[in-house]
Amino acid sequence: MSMLLPGRVTMTFSVLSVVGLLLVSFVSQSKCQTTAPPPPPCSINKNCDSCVPHAKCLWCFATNNCTDYPVTWLLPPASLCPLSQARWGVCWLNFEALIIALAVVAGTILISISVCCCCCCCRSRRSRPDRDEERFARRREEIRQRAEERKVERQSRHDEIRRKYGTY
Repeated sequence: MSMLLPGRVTMTFSVLSVVGLLLVSFVSQSKCQTTAPPPPPCSINKNCDSCVPHAKCLWCFATNNCTDYPVTWLLPPASLCPLSQARWGVCWLNFEALIIALAVVAGTILISISVCCCCCCCRSRRSRPDRDEERFARRREEIRQRAEERKVERQSRHDEIRRKYGTY
């Protein structure tokens, strides 16, 4: 019994030290972590170049102000700013042009994928012959072989006749 007791004490001590170490590390992590300061509001930006680099800000040339991008809608409503006057990301590209460019890119990708799929399907159809084509090819081969056999027979008969009459 006396031998088991020191082992239990050592095991209890090691478990307690691990728990203590974990508690200290969690406490020290929470003290070290600081929350980022809230980003400045978009309304402090007074020109397009300082407004649009922020992903949450939208510049409107119609009203010459920087507003928070309405994340609840994909496109900003016309009451906030007309699409032709709204800028997001870069000042030289309005939302109308952005929508058209994205639609063209998406359409090109979809057409490319569909053309590739059609080409792959057509190629696989061409690579394996139809059953009818296989049947016709077999029949042609059989006819060719029979014709070859008849030719050989004819040739041997002609050779026999030549030998018989000495015109060999």
